[in-house]
Amino acid sequence: MTHSDPGFTALVGAPAPTTQDGEARLEMEVDDHHLNPAGAVHGGLLATLVDTTMGAAVRSVADGEGAATSQLSVTYLRPGRPGRLVVTASVRKRGESLTVCEADVEQDGKSLVHALATFALVEG
Repeated sequence: MTHSDPGFTALVGAPAPTTQDGEARLEMEVDDHHLNPAGAVHGGLLATLVDTTMGAAVRSVADGEGAATSQLSVTYLRPGRPGRLVVTASVRKRGESLTVCEADVEQDGKSLVHALATFALVEG
């Protein structure tokens, strides 16, 4: 299992995802500074977490190629609150130059987000 460089996600207090064979996982404690004005976990944070975790999953099987998000669809199922978030991602289909990945965000065993993304594989 490898850990990816946290880069951008460190700015929001997220650790680097762990990866293994097309799978990735990120766990994060969210607090009041991660909330939107309505008091729920900010949707932009959730989108960042799924994008980052899916990118890590894709890179874990990309044979030295980089992965650039070319399409991201995020479905928000319920609001999150302060506490632990668990993000999991899995590569679903790999083509010659594009890879499809899915991710979920859970909190206390309940689904908050489901995401689907297409990544372009680029020379690293």
